[in-house]
Amino acid sequence: MRSRPPTAGTVHALRRRAGQPLDQADGLRRLFAGRGRHVLALAANPHVAFGGLVLDRVAAVLAAQGRRVLVVDAAASSPWPHELARVDLAAGIEPLAPRVDYLPARGLPLAYVDTRGSAGGFIDALQQAAPEAEVLLLHADGLDLARLLKQRPLRPLLIGADHPESIKHAYANCKLLASRCGLLSFDLLLAAAPSSPRAAGIAASLGSCADTFLGAALRDWALIDPAGDASAAPDDALARLLGAQLDIDDLPAPAPAAAAGPWAAAADPQPHRSAFR
Repeated sequence: MRSRPPTAGTVHALRRRAGQPLDQADGLRRLFAGRGRHVLALAANPHVAFGGLVLDRVAAVLAAQGRRVLVVDAAASSPWPHELARVDLAAGIEPLAPRVDYLPARGLPLAYVDTRGSAGGFIDALQQAAPEAEVLLLHADGLDLARLLKQRPLRPLLIGADHPESIKHAYANCKLLASRCGLLSFDLLLAAAPSSPRAAGIAASLGSCADTFLGAALRDWALIDPAGDASAAPDDALARLLGAQLDIDDLPAPAPAAAAGPWAAAADPQPHRSAFR
């Protein structure tokens, strides 16, 4: 009688027993295991016409600094993922530029939501799918970010532009992440011309609202010129902001004791009307 061919499970077990790699990515995981891994979370803003440009510019700056970047675009405005990405994230990753890869991931975070409402497993799966990536540049809507960042002590990046609706939405993202995740420190990327006379005032107003109504801090902000040369060196403010982001220890932390802090009840339900009229 001819013996049956070994099943995938049998081969998996035999390889584990023999200490052989379980798959092609296993060697990469081991190679990069000791290197710093970072997650930069950008809160998508439908009122910013240049949101994709902001994402590209941040990725380009990180790549120019020698970082290998995986851009994960999970916003509602992003492309749908490759049909195989739901079972194999690596199959949906495509090269975008030197040191930069891209994963269209619209709708994918919801596939990883657990019984406690956390989608943190999506970040773990991304790191498994792209073990060589030193930075996961995660662009998602506020609601998805709230599920993704439940147990990660990150400093989310808000995106805004030089008009009121975009800043109202940036504040709404700030409030959502503060109330659901207990995250109380943010940075701002402002898509605006360097000559804008309102840029500094916009950042100051957003920071004031975050502090007054949420107890949160806008730690830093930087301009990204939509008409600027993408290959030009970043200005000092953007380089400083991204450097500080990479210094954050983003290992998972215990969830906040209460989803909404004492400041949540006192928050003005629509404070942006007076601040950004």
